[in-house]
Amino acid sequence: MTLSIASWNINSVRFRIGIVEQFLTQESPDILCLQETKVIDADFPAAAFRAIGYTHVIIHGQRMHHGVAIVSRVPLIEDDRLDWQSNGEARHVGVRLPNGLRLENVYVPAGGDVPDRDVNPKFGQKLDFVERMTRWSETLDVPTVLTGDFNIAPLPEDVWSHKALLDVVSHTPIEVEALARLQRAHDWVDLGRKFHPAPARLHTWWSYRAKDWAASDRGRRLDHMWASPAVAENAVSHRVCEPVRSWLKPSDHVPIITEFDL
Repeated sequence: MTLSIASWNINSVRFRIGIVEQFLTQESPDILCLQETKVIDADFPAAAFRAIGYTHVIIHGQRMHHGVAIVSRVPLIEDDRLDWQSNGEARHVGVRLPNGLRLENVYVPAGGDVPDRDVNPKFGQKLDFVERMTRWSETLDVPTVLTGDFNIAPLPEDVWSHKALLDVVSHTPIEVEALARLQRAHDWVDLGRKFHPAPARLHTWWSYRAKDWAASDRGRRLDHMWASPAVAENAVSHRVCEPVRSWLKPSDHVPIITEFDL
């Protein structure tokens, strides 16, 4: 059995439903995890997904901000929604596949602009979010794929300039160490770097501020797919769909896809 899982911070699923349909038609992953859907459950465009074969739709929405969803061509069961933000924000949805594999889709907070929890509460919330994920990972005893927008680029090679971004939220040492503790808590395998080891360039996000994102290429790897060690052994490829950043009305993130031979 082969299984392909994609993840994409879409930055409003209704506004960008056209490129979502284009992506699913072109790449045809079995499962797509979406973050920052920016829509309440009642208004999620489920019919558009079902029309192209993604009949299983699991959503955790919120008006205006946040929101996550999983759409799939294969059955999804036992969905849950964990409050790692501890304030009710819609930032996680998880499911189990019939073969027992868990799939967890997460949208980690961006953390504001100042990397100091004393002057920027959003930064503290981000660190606490990752800490709650770490505590959860320590007790995890089932094969799992954890994916989504982690909003942290951990390696020097995960950003366009390590030196320039050391004090910029998403690449600060305190965030990198927090993510490392999370990874150690379950011996998570970073599938992006499993298939594209550093120092290979591997970016998934480019700011809207750049007039020509490709020419300036000031990217960061904020989107990740991790797997339990036993699951990672069955991963056969991992791709970043970088050309999607140039599609009509793009998100500032691009999809990532991992294929498994289960």
